[in-house]
Parts: sequence; structure tokens; C-alpha cells
Amino acid sequence: MKPETEKEKISASELVSKISELQDQIKNLTKQAKSNASKIKEEKNRAEQAEINLKALQLQLLQQEKLASLGQLTAGIAHEIKNPLNFVNNFSELSLDFIQEIEEELAKLNDSSEKENILELLADVKSNLDKIKHHGSRADGIVKSMLMHSRGGTGTMELTNLNELIREYTNLAFHGMRANKNPINVDIRLELDENLEKINLNAEEFSRVILNLAKNAFDAMRDKIAVKGGSYKSILSVQTRNLGDKVLIIVEDNGPGVPDDIRDKLLMPFFTTKKGNEGTGLGLSITHEIIKTHEGALEIESEMDEYTRFKITLPKQIS
Repeated sequence: MKPETEKEKISASELVSKISELQDQIKNLTKQAKSNASKIKEEKNRAEQAEINLKALQLQLLQQEKLASLGQLTAGIAHEIKNPLNFVNNFSELSLDFIQEIEEELAKLNDSSEKENILELLADVKSNLDKIKHHGSRADGIVKSMLMHSRGGTGTMELTNLNELIREYTNLAFHGMRANKNPINVDIRLELDENLEKINLNAEEFSRVILNLAKNAFDAMRDKIAVKGGSYKSILSVQTRNLGDKVLIIVEDNGPGVPDDIRDKLLMPFFTTKKGNEGTGLGLSITHEIIKTHEGALEIESEMDEYTRFKITLPKQIS
């Protein structure tokens, strides 16, 4: 009986060892399974993110195709409209000259009731022609904006003194506003980083960015003046800041501000906050497109009745 007892003891020891080995294997397998599960989860997350990125790129591509089609359609329509529009504008102006000549000839005749009736009719016709000329010029401006919006950049990139460009075109925008109807007084404040070196720009295209942003600011501040009166002093501030490999441009006005619900729409073609027939809705859209061609970014910040701030970030070297 004793040898059997020894044998039984050895078997039990081996069994314990086997159980210990199996437990270790189970632990290793469990650890490996957890590691594999974590890797699977990471891969799943990457796959989901890749799918999200793919959908975003597809939407972006679709949007670009739509904008390209819109640009081609816009250019075609604008060219078709421009020819008959030129006839309207030219003949309205010519007809106004004819009426002036008729009035000069009538002034040589003796006064009579018939003469008075003719002069009254001519005054009405002249008034109508003035309206035709005004709205024809307005339509011509819209057509030019449409052509500008649909046209791709044709200029060349070259090293440009950004500060000088901003000084020149802010000043040009101001004097252009002062020369047109409803001029306003604006305090122009330029805070330009004089240590900023020349950067790669298409100066001809980028000058339109400064003109458009300044013009929008003047229009907004004019609206606030109409509400606030003499208690409000309009200020346009333009700044440049050196950010190392980038440059920051800030164009800020202390106008009425932009409501949150329409801020995201400001850069959409043909969207305008201006009343009646005062805006085409293309200025900011063109501005945004020009900034994108310079591989830059445009950010809009605003607080109602306080300010509107456009922040443009541009790389100094464009790839």
C-alpha cells in the first residue's frame, strides 16, 4: 500500500504544477486578449475617424464642384447681361443729353401753356431716365462683381511689403468712401508691425481684401451713425503682427456688430446684410476666396453694438 501512496503524492504534485501552469497560461491569454481588444478598439476608432474624414472630404469636393459650376454659370450670365445693360446705360445717358438740348431750345420760345406742359413732361421723362441710369449703373456694378467672383486669380505671387499695401489701400478705401454719397467721418488707426519682413503675396488680388473689408466697415459704421447720431465716433483699426512663420492681420470696426445667427453666412456668395439694393453679397465671399488662394485663414469675431473683428492669418511663404 505504501508505494501506491507515494505514487498518489507525485500525481497530486504534478497536478498542482499543471494547474499552476494552466493558470499562468490563462493569465497570459487574458492579458493578450485585453491587449488585442485594445488594439481592435484603436483600429476601429481609426477606421471610424477615417470614414468621417472621407465624408468631410467628399462634402468639400462636392461643395467645390458646386462653386466651380456656379462660377461658370455666373460668368456666362454676367457676360450675357452686360451687352444689353451697356445699351440701357448708354442710351439713358444719351437721352438725358437730348432732353437738356430740348430744354435749351424751348427756353428760346415765348412762354405759353403748351410750353409749360412740354417742360413738365420733359421733367417727368428726365426723372425716369435718371432712375434708369441709377439702377443701370447699380446693375452694372453687380455684373462686374459677379465676373470678379467667378474669375480665378491671374496675378503672380511676389515678395510684398504688406504694411505699405495696407496703408495705401486703407487710405484709398477711405477717400473713395468720402467721395461717394453719404460720406462719414472715420478715425483710421493703423498699428502695423514695422519689423515685419516682406511676404509672398499677389498684391493685386490681396489689395481687394483690404478694400472690401474697409468698405464693409464703413457701411456698417454708417448704419450705426444713423441710429446713435453724434454721440458715436466711428473707428477703423487695422493691425499687423509678426507670428514667426505667419503674419496676422486684424481689421476691426466699432460698428453695430454681427448677430450670431448670421455670422456663419457672411462668407456665402450673394448673402448680404445690407438693405434694399445696396449690396451684392459678393464682397466677403471674394475676400474669403482670395485669402484661401494665399493658403490663409479668415476668422470673424463680433459683439453686438461693440465691434466686428476680421482676423486673417497668412503664411509668409506659400507652398
